[in-house]
Amino acid sequence: MALSKVLFFALAACFSTSAYATRFDITNRCSYTVWAAAVPGGGRRLNSGESWALDVAEGTKGARIWARTGCNFDNSGHGSCQTGDCGGILECSAYGAPPNTLAEYALNQYNNLDFFDISLVDGFNVPMEFSSTSDSCTVAIKCTADINGQCPSELKTEGGCNNPCTVFKTDNYCCNSGSCEPTDYSKFFKDRCPDAYSYPKDDATSTFTCGGGTNYSVVFCP
Repeated sequence: MALSKVLFFALAACFSTSAYATRFDITNRCSYTVWAAAVPGGGRRLNSGESWALDVAEGTKGARIWARTGCNFDNSGHGSCQTGDCGGILECSAYGAPPNTLAEYALNQYNNLDFFDISLVDGFNVPMEFSSTSDSCTVAIKCTADINGQCPSELKTEGGCNNPCTVFKTDNYCCNSGSCEPTDYSKFFKDRCPDAYSYPKDDATSTFTCGGGTNYSVVFCP
């Protein structure tokens, strides 16, 4: 009897975990290799056309998915990346260094909603699509403009385009005081990627929701 109870609870825990996990299908459609990164989740190399299925616990918040480019890792998973580097390791446990296009999300928050966005507040390195894949919610947001090719010279960096906060570090770009307005630089990003965060207070047109339990897709170079 005791053993059967142990097996029952073990199976119940297993099914409970799977029932309350959100699936993120991360796909590289770029013509080049990227090293996908996720916090939580870690990271892995994705050659062109490859995908990574990532399960994330409900209630997770402050989470990010991004692509790293120009990476070189040794057999122990240590190295560096030109963009999006997360402390020189393949399996990220910390956020990446700018510039990097971000898929940000928080699961099962207020009113049992998932909140998600594409953010250029840390700059841009690869085009991205972030979409729901469940029938109960159909939302797809994109940032597919040639931002690297059109990047203002003062924001341009190897492999990407910096957000002005990264370069100038002033309050009007970084909103450190909690209040700021759009700038010519933030409008450069917003004009090209209307769905994406262009500066820290860009909530009204850049935050999207689906009901808790929705699954998602993140595509690099859609």
